[in-house]
Amino acid sequence: MRLFKEKKIVDENANVDLFSVLFSSCFYIGFIPKASGTFGSMFALLFFLIKGFEKLEVLMGAVVVSFILGIITSKVMMKKYGDDPSVVVIDEVVGMWITLLVFSLLSGLEISLFYLIISFFAFRFFDIIKTQPAKYFDRLDTAFGVMMDDVIAGIYAGIVVYLISLTKFNPVIF
Repeated sequence: MRLFKEKKIVDENANVDLFSVLFSSCFYIGFIPKASGTFGSMFALLFFLIKGFEKLEVLMGAVVVSFILGIITSKVMMKKYGDDPSVVVIDEVVGMWITLLVFSLLSGLEISLFYLIISFFAFRFFDIIKTQPAKYFDRLDTAFGVMMDDVIAGIYAGIVVYLISLTKFNPVIF
């Protein structure tokens, strides 16, 4: 369990294209010195300010495209920054979106501010503790593993948020 990943450069001479840097770091959010994964997760929530982004077909499309591009760009970034580089936060974005996608699919409820907040904390919890099979993917030290451990965390978090939605603890004020 790692709260903070060390930022390192393993090969200064590795060629990293601008698109890979911008996409995988989510416009340099990954270069924030501490808690870049947390900031990446927050960045993912900003998309829900865009009207229509919460629609399942839009969210699902964003997840698929970002997952594929995340693997491609993470692989490029790993050449310079090593295995599971802290500067790569597109995996947190995809994991956060999967949390909300799973919640939406299971509950059929609208994604309110309350569910955004609960989803954020649930996802961060599962992303940090790395329950199986997330731990397995995290140890692969591949671009696919970088993305998949957050996919698993997102699935777990989405299920937890759905279970919370079934309880009476469901404030309408949000």
